[in-house]
Amino acid sequence: MSLESINRALVSHDLVQDLKWNAVLRDEFVRDEAAVLDRYELTGTERTAIEERDFRTLYDLGFHPYLGAQFARILFANNKSGATSAVQHLLASIRREPLAGPAEAGGA
Repeated sequence: MSLESINRALVSHDLVQDLKWNAVLRDEFVRDEAAVLDRYELTGTERTAIEERDFRTLYDLGFHPYLGAQFARILFANNKSGATSAVQHLLASIRREPLAGPAEAGGA
């Protein structure tokens, strides 16, 4: 992905930045992801990709790769040692490989 293909209009960029910097919002996202997503004017495709942890689709929409890595850490590595789990899930999604089940994925 080139930097020229980044879609700066994606609302999912704002979501990830907010989650990165707001611990209260991250906690709420874990408790009620749908309620947090409802606050953002995401396209249907963006929202579905987030709900399904489909980073490939987010990247195809123009999601910034740095924020993708940050989002993966939020979704899969919080309260775990290291970011290995997040990286594995991110790469599996990009490659369109099967992901681990929700219990193993540390889903939010």
